[in-house]
Amino acid sequence: MIRFLFRLAATVALAVAVIMAVLDATRTVAASALVLTPLKTSWNAVSPDTLAASETFVRDRIGPLAWDTVIDWILDRPGFAVFAALALVLYMIGYRRRRKAARFAA
Repeated sequence: MIRFLFRLAATVALAVAVIMAVLDATRTVAASALVLTPLKTSWNAVSPDTLAASETFVRDRIGPLAWDTVIDWILDRPGFAVFAALALVLYMIGYRRRRKAARFAA
């Protein structure tokens, strides 16, 4: 059941990555130059209140160093790359290995 939830979350993250990649590709074609939208810009366009709330939460609970170094660095990366990496990690967690003995069973 838990593996299913990880694989479902990986599928959702991959869908978001594809949507963000298509948006960046469309903007790239329209501008005739490479356009990579940072995750922070996309998040701020969709819901600026949750971005500010998460920044406040992380700064209060974990510390400002965590936001300034790690999370801000991640938010400056292209959104499709962040969600694609997240999908890969979630899929690897939820991956079910096949038993070697089961391959040869009749």
